[in-house]
Amino acid sequence: MNRLVKTALLAGAAFGVMASAAQAQQAPAMEAQASTVDDIIVSARRRDEALKDVPVSVSAMSAERLEQTGASDITALQQQTPNATVQVARGSNSTLISFIRGIGQQDPLWGFEPGVGLYVDDVYVARPQGAVLDIFDIERIEVLRGPQGSLYGRNTVGGAIKYVTSRLDPDAPELTLRGAYGSYNQIDLLAQGSMRVTDKLRIGGAVASYNRDGYGENLNTGAEHYDKDVLAGRVSVEFQPTDNTFFRLAYDRVEDRSNPRHGHREKAGVGPGAGVPGSVYDTYAGLGDRNKVTTEGVSLTAQVDLNDVWTVKSITAYRSGDTDTLIDFDNTPAPTLDVPAIYGDHQFTQEFQALFSTDRIQGVAGIFYLDGTASGAFDTIAQNFGIVIGTAGYVKTTSIALFTDINLDLTERLHLGLGARYTVDDKTGHVFRANYLGATRSPLLGGAARAPILLRTDYTRSNSFDQFTPKASLSYDFSDRITGYASYSKGYKSGGFDMRGDAILTPNTVNGYQPETVDSYEIGLKGSAFDRRLSFASAVFYNEYQDQQVTTQVPAVGGIASFVDNVGSSKFYGAEVEGSLILTDSLTANFAVGYLDSKFEQFLRYNLTTQKYEDISDLVVLQNAPKWTGYFGLTWLGEVAGGSLAVTPSVSYRDDYSQFEFPNPVLDQDAFALVDLSVVWTDPSNKWTVGLYGKNLTDEEYRVGAYNFAGAAYNDSLIGYYGPPRTVTASLQYKF
Repeated sequence: MNRLVKTALLAGAAFGVMASAAQAQQAPAMEAQASTVDDIIVSARRRDEALKDVPVSVSAMSAERLEQTGASDITALQQQTPNATVQVARGSNSTLISFIRGIGQQDPLWGFEPGVGLYVDDVYVARPQGAVLDIFDIERIEVLRGPQGSLYGRNTVGGAIKYVTSRLDPDAPELTLRGAYGSYNQIDLLAQGSMRVTDKLRIGGAVASYNRDGYGENLNTGAEHYDKDVLAGRVSVEFQPTDNTFFRLAYDRVEDRSNPRHGHREKAGVGPGAGVPGSVYDTYAGLGDRNKVTTEGVSLTAQVDLNDVWTVKSITAYRSGDTDTLIDFDNTPAPTLDVPAIYGDHQFTQEFQALFSTDRIQGVAGIFYLDGTASGAFDTIAQNFGIVIGTAGYVKTTSIALFTDINLDLTERLHLGLGARYTVDDKTGHVFRANYLGATRSPLLGGAARAPILLRTDYTRSNSFDQFTPKASLSYDFSDRITGYASYSKGYKSGGFDMRGDAILTPNTVNGYQPETVDSYEIGLKGSAFDRRLSFASAVFYNEYQDQQVTTQVPAVGGIASFVDNVGSSKFYGAEVEGSLILTDSLTANFAVGYLDSKFEQFLRYNLTTQKYEDISDLVVLQNAPKWTGYFGLTWLGEVAGGSLAVTPSVSYRDDYSQFEFPNPVLDQDAFALVDLSVVWTDPSNKWTVGLYGKNLTDEEYRVGAYNFAGAAYNDSLIGYYGPPRTVTASLQYKF
C-alpha cells in the first residue's frame, strides 16, 4: 500500500509538468493566479519580494490555502512541505518539534535550543513550549528550508518558520465569527475583528477556544488522554500618523490546560497495568492528569520610510512562558519512572533594521540583541531504586549579532546576493542534580524536606561563543517567469550546558558543549510556465553538518546518564520540487516531493565503562529524516447554489524514519500515508462559509515520538506517541 502511495505521489509530481505541456497549445490564457510564484509575496529576506525572485527554498501558504485544506495548527505544514517534520512533542499538547532536511532538535528541556527558528511577525520565539500555534488571524506562513545564517542567524541551522499575522483593515470595521464541531466532541470557537478609531488609529483582536475529548483514556484514572483544552488570544493596535510612518503594538497569549500525554506502552512489562493497552491512545499512567502551559508576549514594531531609498525598522519584544507538567514514562500505576516537571522562561529581544532599495541594489543591514533566561526543575522518580533524582537549573543567555544581506543587479537578468552575520553569545549555566531517599517528589518540586543522600551535579559555569556566518547566491532570470539560482550559506547553533548532566557518570558535562554549524550548497529553479498554468519551485542541496549536538539518555547504575555531545559530523544531500498546475479552469493540482539522503560520518559516544569516547557511526542514523516525503492534492472550484464550492482531496506520504539516532524496531515508524478531504462552500455575498473537513480518513496509526528506557530497572518502558486518528469536522463562519 505505501509503495503504491509513494509511486502515485511521484507520478503526480511528474504529471504536473507533463500535463501542462500537453495542454499548453489548446488552453486559453488565464488571469494571474494568486498561487503562482510570480504573485506570492514573501519576506524571507526581511523585505517583501515575489517568491520567484528569492534565491532560497521557501514554501509559502496563504490563509486561504490553509483554510481550504483544513489546517488547524502549524503541524499541518508537515504534510505539504517537502523534507519537513513539524509536530507535537512527546508528552505535551502544545510543545513544538521541528526538523527541516533532517536538522532540528527534539529535546524541549530548558536550556536546549531548537534547530529550526520560529518567528511570529519577525519576533524570534526561543522556546518550543506553547509553540504549536493554532492557525487564526494570519496572512500566511512561510517555511524557509536550509540554514538561514545571515538574516535570521540564531539557531536556524535547519531553517525557519515564519508565522505572519494579518494587518488590520484600514477602512471598514470587520468581524468574523467561526464555530466548528467534530469528532471526539471537538468544539472550536473563534471571534476576530478590527475597527478604525480615527483616520490614523486602528485596533483589532482575536480570541479562540479549542476543546476536544481525548482520543483515548487513562485506564488507571479514567481521565481523558490526548484531549485538547486551549485558549488563545491576540490584540493589536496600529497607528499611522503619516503616510511614511507606521507603529504596531501587539499582545498574544496561549493557555493550554490539556491533560498530559503519557504515551502508549509498546512492550509489556511486569506487574499490574504494565500490559500493552488495546488502543494506541490509551495509557495506565499513575502520575496524574494535571498539565498547564502558558505563553505570552508583547511586541512593538515601528517603521519609518525616510525617503524613496531608505526605510528604518525597529522590533522590540518580550516573551515569557510557564509550564507545569507530568510525564509517566513507564505508563503504569507504579512510580517506576515518573517525571513531574516545571519550566519557566523569559526573553527580551531588540532588532533594528535599515532597508534600502535603488534601481540596482536592494538590501538590509541591522543589529539583533537577545537577553533571556530558561529555567526549571524535574524529578525522576525511580521506585525500583527507592529514590528520586531531583534536577534543577537555569541558563542565562545574552546574544548580539550584526547582519547584512544585499542583492546586486549585475545586469537586467543576473543578480548577486551577499549576506553575512557575526554573532556573539554569552551563556551562564547552573545545574543541580541529587539523589533523595524515597520514591516520592523531591524538595525541588514540593516534596518532603530532606537532605540529598548523594550529590551528583552542582556547578555554575559561563562560556562565550562567536561565529561568522556568510551567505552568497547567484541568480539568473532565464525569462520573465523562470529564475535559476545557486547559493551557499552557513548556519550556526550556539553551544550550552546539559541541564540533565550527571557529573558522576559523565564528569566532562561541567564543560558544556560547543556550537554546531552547517555548510549548505544549493541550486534551484523556480517560476511559472505554459500561460502560468504551471507554477513550481525546485532545488537540489548538499549539507555538511559539523560538531553536531546530539542529546541521548540511557539507563545507568544508580540513575540515568544524559549525554549532550558534539558527536562529530554528518552529510546530507537531497532534492525538492513543489508547485501547482491548473488542469482546467476549475481543477488545480498541488504537489510536493522531497528526497533526503543522510549519513553520519563520525559519531563519538562516551563509553560509561571504559570512560572513553568511541566512534560508533556505523550503528546510528539521523533521526526524523525520512528518505521520501510527498504531497498531492486536487482542488475543484465551481459554482454551486449561487456560491463558490471548493473540494480538495489530498494524500501525504512519509517514508520510514527513526525516532532517535539509535534505531529501534519497536519504536521507529514505518512509511505511512494520510488521506484528507475538505469541502468548503462560500455564499455569493462572501459572508457565509461552510466547511467539512475529513482528516486521516483511512485511520492510519503512526508514531510522532517515543521514549526508550529498556531494561528491568525501568520495567522495559518503550513508549510511543501517536498522531491523530480519523476525524471529521464541520465549521460555519460569518463575516460582518
